[in-house]
Amino acid sequence: MDRQLRNIPPDILKEGLNDMDFLRVYVTEVARYFIAVCMALYTYECFAVFRFKEEERRKGIYFRQYLMIFLIHFSCFVCICFETDEIRYIFLYIFQLIALYAALGLFRMIYPRANRLVINNMCLLLSVGFVILARLSYDKAMRQFMIVVASLVVALIVPFLVRKLRLLRNLTWLYALAGLVALAVVLIIGQETNGSLLSFSIYGISFQPSEFVKIIFVFFIAGALGRSTDLFQIFSTMVAAAVLVVLLVVARDLGSALIFFIVYILMVYLATGNGLYLLAGGIGGTGAAVLAYNIFSHIQVRVQAWRDPWSVIEDEGYQISQSLFSISNGGWFGLGLFKGNPTAIPYVEDDFVFSAIAEELGLIFAFGLLLVCISCFIMFMNIAMRIRDRFYQLVAFGLGITYIFQVFLTVGGGTKFIPLTGVTLPLISYGGSSVLTTLLMFAIIEGLYMVRLDEGKKRKRIRKSSRNYEDIE
Repeated sequence: MDRQLRNIPPDILKEGLNDMDFLRVYVTEVARYFIAVCMALYTYECFAVFRFKEEERRKGIYFRQYLMIFLIHFSCFVCICFETDEIRYIFLYIFQLIALYAALGLFRMIYPRANRLVINNMCLLLSVGFVILARLSYDKAMRQFMIVVASLVVALIVPFLVRKLRLLRNLTWLYALAGLVALAVVLIIGQETNGSLLSFSIYGISFQPSEFVKIIFVFFIAGALGRSTDLFQIFSTMVAAAVLVVLLVVARDLGSALIFFIVYILMVYLATGNGLYLLAGGIGGTGAAVLAYNIFSHIQVRVQAWRDPWSVIEDEGYQISQSLFSISNGGWFGLGLFKGNPTAIPYVEDDFVFSAIAEELGLIFAFGLLLVCISCFIMFMNIAMRIRDRFYQLVAFGLGITYIFQVFLTVGGGTKFIPLTGVTLPLISYGGSSVLTTLLMFAIIEGLYMVRLDEGKKRKRIRKSSRNYEDIE
């Protein structure tokens, strides 16, 4: 349907269209405003949660979030079904609805003391990913959905393991070895994607080890620095971290290398409180960036596309130019699903999914999505700062930094704020390894939240025992 039809009054428009076409235009028009309002309300509730310390007082907020999740998902699929006239999207919607409902219900049933904001945000982000991938490619949406279901089954077990397995802190150098082997395997048998060695396949299933190593890396740094922060320990972890980063650089997976570097520097700073490490990291990172620019031609191409995409719009600047066009076309409320042209952006479902969302669902929705990601980060940091166990505190902090920095790289690259890094938007972009590892990260955070509650109960028992002893005295 021509975009200009939306500017024609309905009474005139109806004369030139049959009833079904008119209904399609009307539904799309109403839905794009309704979806934006629902997203704004959900985003507000994400931050309203922080007014209350007790989960019991947040119940009303969580219920309203549940409602917004399902309304957004339903409204988007109504538009998709009207625009495509294909029954397969109805079945896809039903399957996704069951999966989202099961995820919310099972987490609440198995872990009644879990942090429900983290679970709600996880499901909201998954639902947005379901919608935008269904719009971009039905086949990829189906593959992503099946991976999400399998990943959620695994994620349901993780909080229990994190809470009960105290030996996790004792596997420090095993984490480093596992990360080293995983990245080395990619260099040996990895498949090249856009000039980078990112993944390998086993029986037709593709794996991107750098995604899993992000979690392993955080556990390694937390295990090492949680035990000691003397100069030798910091030097040892720096050498191991440098080896992992170098392997990623050799594989030309520079986006992941940058994430590893930032996470390491900030975790060292948290563990030591020494600002000199931040300064040294900043100087070293700047030098490494200059060196990488002079060594790797594809970095030079990306920097050129970032500095002036219009001068190379037919070649290096084509992706970012199309991304900016998409974002500007959307306006505040979007063009509506299937009303824009996000598929004009190469690899839109991977690196530029945020641009597709901004074009068809609008800037209000896109900004709300960013704020939801920020609320996840704030809750991760809240959990990290309240845990007394140093190892668990560093794990929560490291995972929070990993998550929010990946969001920053993806959105920043797509909006020309920074050069492109080839990093996916967690839980939304297409990619099985990415969605699995992000769900594992959210599940680990849930386990750490329950560790924090256990610490609080233990302190209360100790204080109660002390008061009872004083009364006896």
